[in-house]
Formats: sequence, structure tokens, C-alpha cells
Amino acid sequence: MVSDSPDPDQAGPDQRQAEREADPLAELAEMIDRSTGAAIARFTGGLAPTTLGEAFADWATHLTASPGRRLHLAAEAGRKAMRLADYCEQLISRGAKAEPCVAPSPQDHRFADPAWQHWPYNIIHQAFLLNQQWWDDACRGIGGVTARHEAVLRFAVRQMLDMVSPSNFAATNPLLQRRLLESGGECLANGAFHLAEDLLRGVRHEPPAGAEHFRVGVDVAVTPGRVVHRNALIELIQYAPATDRVRPEPLLLVPSWIMKYYILDLSSTNSLVRYLVARGYSVFVISWRNPGPDDRHLGMEEYRRLGVAAALDAVMAISGARAVHMAGYCLGGTLLAIAAAAAARDGDERFHTLSLFASQTDFSEPGEFGLFVDPAHVALLESMMWQQGYLDSQQMVGAYQMLHSKDLIWSRLIREYLMGGREPMTDLMAWGADGARMPHAMHSTCLRALFLNNDLARGRHRVDGRPISLGDISAPAFVVGIEQDHVAPWQSVHRIHLLTDTELTFLLTSGDHHTGIVADPGHAKRHYRLMTRAGDGASLDPDIWYEQADEQPGLWWPEWADWLDRHSGPLQPPPPLGNAERGFPALEPAPGTYVHQK
Repeated sequence: MVSDSPDPDQAGPDQRQAEREADPLAELAEMIDRSTGAAIARFTGGLAPTTLGEAFADWATHLTASPGRRLHLAAEAGRKAMRLADYCEQLISRGAKAEPCVAPSPQDHRFADPAWQHWPYNIIHQAFLLNQQWWDDACRGIGGVTARHEAVLRFAVRQMLDMVSPSNFAATNPLLQRRLLESGGECLANGAFHLAEDLLRGVRHEPPAGAEHFRVGVDVAVTPGRVVHRNALIELIQYAPATDRVRPEPLLLVPSWIMKYYILDLSSTNSLVRYLVARGYSVFVISWRNPGPDDRHLGMEEYRRLGVAAALDAVMAISGARAVHMAGYCLGGTLLAIAAAAAARDGDERFHTLSLFASQTDFSEPGEFGLFVDPAHVALLESMMWQQGYLDSQQMVGAYQMLHSKDLIWSRLIREYLMGGREPMTDLMAWGADGARMPHAMHSTCLRALFLNNDLARGRHRVDGRPISLGDISAPAFVVGIEQDHVAPWQSVHRIHLLTDTELTFLLTSGDHHTGIVADPGHAKRHYRLMTRAGDGASLDPDIWYEQADEQPGLWWPEWADWLDRHSGPLQPPPPLGNAERGFPALEPAPGTYVHQK
């Protein structure tokens, strides 16, 4: 149900301005507090110490008042010690045939090498896993502890345990010891060289080693096309047709503004753009300008108006089509859903279909990423952005790396700086290092309006001063969730079923937030599940949906293209590249200028 009332807990800018004008010292106090918050945010990487302190205090206080739970944990520690002792006895009597006490999680590959099954490393890593299991149990089920504090505590404890994993130290890592012996210590020299090189590149603000082999417009983002529109925020790229005839409805791709668009046009084997052009579609994509300090005022409405709305106007004028297939990725999909709801409210029927990839519209369950979004964290980040005008890409990458610290931090440090190896650079890795910034106003809107207040799902988000509702959308929708997505958990993406009554096809694919979308169509290890809900059909719980949707091998791109075909008209001659007569001349060749901005 749409609500016109503002959130009473969130003071607007006019109210804060009035308070500052009423008290001359208020502006000075705010400046001091923001400067202090910015300094704390830089020191902690944007994490709020108060949030961690509150979580630990909540847990410790209630655990102190729960003697029965403490007794149970003590008994559990004793049982795990007995299991480890029994495992040691089996090793003595049976050797390598001993059954391990505990197995790592499917996502934990630190102890997968057979070398960890030999003495004493088998005992060392089993003791660590048992200890890790005990601490996870200790953080759960303490009466009185809030669910959020429990989640924050479990995350923080897991980060601390990952730091002291036996895989991180030469004395307890058999793979590192073997590498030291085989190389005669040369691996340490190579690792020192890698460390020095990475530090120097960081100081010079240069991309990581190997990224120079993936030049934008030369090695990646090479599908032929032209920039056909440019404004202060976007360049619109139209791709040259690869077939004699195309579908009458063009396709507009809206990537997230915190990523360079060419993740959708990587190498020839994993370019979604190239695949769609070959399937007979007139493809357009938005390339966002990288904002600077002077763009701190750009918010969600500016990105909708200068981005999605301006691009849609250009696509319609160039193609002469009556409606457009619209597809958005990550936050680009969230913005596209907002634009679609606003268009439906205003009677705009140009949205022929709506496709959302790893895009949340309901942020009530954002997964572990939501641990970084609470009033304390938001206040720190806003203070930092108040100083610099934007959130830097490296600051956003740091939060993502924390979610994958085993693989993206500690394992990488061991592999590159102690074992002296370098993981080969790939097009996707090079793209990941080519980040973009987020303006202050946009980031605050995302965190406060979407994550904290969940205004979009609750019908409180406003466009042109009036609230919108996703329930107004009538265009058929194709929504993609990803199994191992830590940025947009698929269960959260699935909640769009509760927000709209339109025909909705939901597809769950393997991979993570990036590899689930971008992969070679011939990749042998991909799989997906698919189910369509009719416009008047009932919504299923995510777990029930998962059980009822059969797993199918392969990549999901052909499934989506087939869906687009079913919702498209008959083939016809392709439109020209640009349309000068209608004010959209073909400018420079793709990938344009904005994508090169640092």
C-alpha cells in the first residue's frame, strides 16, 4: 500500500538547514563532527566501531545472564576436545583411514589439498575447524540478543578466526613449506617483488599487474558501435547490427553506476552485448560518467532523469519503435525498476519488457552486505563523502573483500607474497580493478532510502514528488538471481514476487555476483533453475520455489534470449546508427569517452 507520509525518524535537509540557521554554533559543531567521522571512517575502512561494540556488549551481557547456556557451551567444548582426541587415536591405529572430525564448508577450499591430510597438518586443521565451529555455536541462540547483533557478531568472529587460520602461517601450512623447499626460498624473493610492485602501483594509482593487457576498446569492449547521445551523466552506445534483420523492439541495457558498463561487453567469448546482437537485437547500453567532487549533488532522481529517461528518449527517436526491452544489472536494475514504476504510474507504455539481473527491489533481507548498512555505518560514510564528495571505488571494493576475506585477502596474501605466485589476470579481474565512484547524494539515497528505510518496497519512494509502487508495473518481467551472490542474495531478489502482480519469470543461476552474469555460453559447469509465475499466479516461498524448479545444465543467456523472442515482434530491417534528423547523430566509435575516465 502506498504511503504519502515521510519517515519521521529521518530529518530532511530543509529541517537540518533551519536548525543550523537558528543556532550559529550548529554549523561549526556539524563540521567538527563530520571531520571526526571522516577520520574514523578512513581508519576503520568505513566500519563503525560502535556497531561492533554494541554487538559484542549485547552478546556478552546476555551470555553472562545465561548460566545454562554457558554450561552447555562448556560441555560442547569438552565434546569437541574428545572428538579431536578420538581422531588422534584413530590416526595412530588406522593411519590415513581415520575419519575426520569435521568437514569444511563447501565454499572453504583452504584445506582441500591432500597435503593437509598428513600428520601433523591433519590434526592442526581439524582443531581449527572444530574451534571455528564452536565459536559459531557460541554466537548463536543467546536469549535476548537481537538478530542483527548476532549476525554482526558471527561475521566479526569469522573475520578474526580467518586471520589466524593455519593456512596463513608458514609453520602450519604444508603447501607453503613445500614451496619453500622446492624453490630454495626463491618464492619469498618473488613474493617481496610482488608486494613492492603492488604497493608502488597503489601509490601511483595504477591498475594491478597484468591489467594493461586488457585495454578498453582494444582488448575488451570491442563490439562495433557508436556513441549516439551524450549528456552530463551518460553516453549512450548503439551497437552495429550483426544480422540482416532484427527484432522491432530495441534492447536498452542499464548497468550499475558503480561499475564500468563493459562488464556486459568483455571479450568476444563472454560478451553479453555481442551475444544479443548476434541473436538479432538492436542493442543500446548506458555508459555512466565517472563523477568527481563537483558532482556530490547528483542523486537518484538525476540518475533516473539524465540516465534511464534520457536514454529511453534517444532509443525511441533513433529506432522509431513503439516500445523497448529494458534490462538492468545490479543497482542499475533497481534504478530501472524505479523508472518502470514511475512510467506505469504516469501511463507511459514504452517499457515493453523488464529484465533485472542480480537487482534487489526489497532490501529488508540484504544478506551479509546489510551488516555494513546501519545508522552508525551510514553516518561515518556520509562524513567521509562530505569531505571528498563521493565514495571511491576502492572503498566499495574493501567492503566486498571483507565478505570474501578467505579468498580475496588471506589466501591471496599467502599465494602471491609468500609462495611467490601470481594469479593470471583475466578480463573480468581487469574490469573489476577499473572501478567508478558514487556521488554523495546518490550514495546517501541508496543507503538511507533503499537499505535502511526500504522505501521502494514499502511504496514510499518518490519520483517527481509523488510516491511510486512496483505493483503498478504491468510489463512482463524476467528476473535473474545468483546462487552465491553476497551483494544481492537471490532470496532477496526473489522477493519481487511479493511486490508486483505482472507475469514474472524468475531464473536462478550458478556463480557469484559477476560470474553468474558474465560467462562463456559454452561453459561446462554452469546450471540454472527457471519458473514462470502467471500474472494472476500465487507467489512461492524461495525455498519451495527452489525445490519445485528443476535444475538445468548450461548458461542462462539462451533462456533469456528465447524469452525476449517470445515477447518480440517479427524481424525487420535494422535501424541506422544514430538519427541526426531527430537530434541524435552518430558521434565517436564505441566505447566512447566516459568509460576511460579514472
